[in-house]
Amino acid sequence: MAGGVPIVARAAASDRELTGAAALTLRQSLLPCALVTTLFFLWGFAYGLLDVLNAHFQSALGITKSQSSALQGAYFGAYFLFPLLFGGPILRRFGYKVTFMTGLIIFGIGCFCFWPSGIYSSFGGFCGSMAIVGWGLSTLEVSANPYLATCGPPKYSEIRLSTAQAVQATGTVVAPVLGSYVFFKNTEDLNSLKNVQWVYLGVGVFVFCLAFAFFFAPIPEITDADMELQATSDELSQEVEPLRKQITLFWGVAAQFCYVGAQCAVAGFFINYTLETGRDHATSANLLAVAQGLFAIGRFAGAAMMKFVKPRYVLLTFLIGTCVFSILSMNIGGTAGLSFLNVVFFFESCCFPLIFTLAIKKLGRHTKIGASFLVSSISGGAVWPQILAQVADRKSTHFAMLVPFIGFALATTFPVYVNLFQRDRMDIAFETVTPARDVEERSIDDEKVHVSMKE
Repeated sequence: MAGGVPIVARAAASDRELTGAAALTLRQSLLPCALVTTLFFLWGFAYGLLDVLNAHFQSALGITKSQSSALQGAYFGAYFLFPLLFGGPILRRFGYKVTFMTGLIIFGIGCFCFWPSGIYSSFGGFCGSMAIVGWGLSTLEVSANPYLATCGPPKYSEIRLSTAQAVQATGTVVAPVLGSYVFFKNTEDLNSLKNVQWVYLGVGVFVFCLAFAFFFAPIPEITDADMELQATSDELSQEVEPLRKQITLFWGVAAQFCYVGAQCAVAGFFINYTLETGRDHATSANLLAVAQGLFAIGRFAGAAMMKFVKPRYVLLTFLIGTCVFSILSMNIGGTAGLSFLNVVFFFESCCFPLIFTLAIKKLGRHTKIGASFLVSSISGGAVWPQILAQVADRKSTHFAMLVPFIGFALATTFPVYVNLFQRDRMDIAFETVTPARDVEERSIDDEKVHVSMKE
């Protein structure tokens, strides 16, 4: 119950049905949000392993930087296809809980596919396995990101998602450390690929156990009707415009494509950057863990800042930081340049969750499809690293940092637009969506409408 309103926790609820889940208080939202947050560690770990594997395969399989970037292309290419063609339709048809379980099962299958790929030392097989992993994780992200953004008081939307993304960042810290002590013991030896097989086998088993746990988990459903009520229950109350007129959403999608692409380019070739400073593979992997640690710290710090500073200001500040320090890391070599590149990770930290939450704010019934577009834009991670790799092969990884700088600069146009033209929409804050009795009255009115339509 949420303030006397029954919360629908079954596998699916009609999008025309008001469940009251979007009207949960802060205390009532803690359990479902905590359960969904566990998923964020999973794709943080998977993403962290991707960055390590990128450099590892260059040594173990004797391939170029451009060829190794195909691993990221496979992973993020799945993000281009499946959020709109698979994850989004499942979310709208069956609800959040079913989508969570579906994504976990596909993710687990992808992990198991690493075993035969390792047996045959097939880089193509690894790319195919990573594409399945990306399929599963993109399905999870289609549901988990909007769920945390909307489950609970709207004024804490950015803080909830940023905190969960901070948990995800801890996964990206653990993965490089694991890589330095497992993957890079014998970087020139094909037998080291067996370690990859065992790691992903363990992850796959855990993921299937988690999917089984989610089957019994109390996950309240949030419907389009709930989101429409949430979007029109404040002092700026007005009818939600058609999807085609949602300029903020589509600008956010473009910004997310550029930002994620730039972030993945930096992380994917961080080890190559450190190798150019004279470090070895194991040391470089440990330094990547340090950089990802700064990334995690930045997300926790950003979540704390948003208690006092408006999210749109935080996003603008952090994106400007990525621009400044990425261009410094390009023009300054040695340890100083490496230090500046580490600072880029800190400023990257809050950008994804803030672009996401600001872009879907007050979308109402369009929230689920809007989330699908935003998750699909993560496919920028398949494009920008490829561009950086081409530049790095011809010049150097240091010079190639120009590529993520351009991506960060383009992404910065989104908070500039928001701060200039969408201030009122972004700053609206209220403790609850609507009093419980209003939800009950709205439900009764909707039921009368449905009855009259049938007659």
